[in-house]
Amino acid sequence: MDQNFWHERWEQGKIAFHEKAVNPLLVKHFAELSLARGRRVFLPLCGKTLDIAWLLAKGYAVAGVELSKIAIEQLFAELKVNPAITQAGRLKHYRALNLDVFVGDFFDLSREPLGRVDAVYDRGALVALPEASRPHYAAHLMDLTNNAPQLLIGYEYQQSLMDGPPFSISHEEVERHYGASFDLTLLASVDVQGGLKGMCAAKESVWLLKNASYLRAST
Repeated sequence: MDQNFWHERWEQGKIAFHEKAVNPLLVKHFAELSLARGRRVFLPLCGKTLDIAWLLAKGYAVAGVELSKIAIEQLFAELKVNPAITQAGRLKHYRALNLDVFVGDFFDLSREPLGRVDAVYDRGALVALPEASRPHYAAHLMDLTNNAPQLLIGYEYQQSLMDGPPFSISHEEVERHYGASFDLTLLASVDVQGGLKGMCAAKESVWLLKNASYLRAST
């Protein structure tokens, strides 16, 4: 799946993946990250998610990265905020109070412009990527954020019944990408009402990823 797929979706307004409410699993389980107000949360492939406004309202700083300039222009417009825009390597940096969003290829983002990350919230990134890209994504995310704890939301369904995105992410795959670096806790797994895209039964799951004990001991 190339970048043109996502650019075309935003250009044509075909953004059914954009939730029209704050994700209820975020609201219910965000406290599991045990983050103090003022800490900084990173959202990879963030789009214009309403989850950003929720996090800001709760007193957190937010950083994100998104391929589509259209998505981020809409995000700031809906927040009623005028960002300062600068260049950060190959990416554009949109900056406002407690909010930094980088526009461009996720894999072009590096630690220096991103800055400190206290936690990661991945609702739509891992599930948006085809299987071949997911190991590279997970490795780059951990490197970018220095293995910051993570709240990960994904779907699990019979992949042969429907083309992604969102793609099906099994429990075994989460373990494969993150098990060597984190303690993994499945916080909840709920049925998707009406099925995913109305096409097939699916579960929406939320995982808590925290540094494995051997990594804590070595830092």
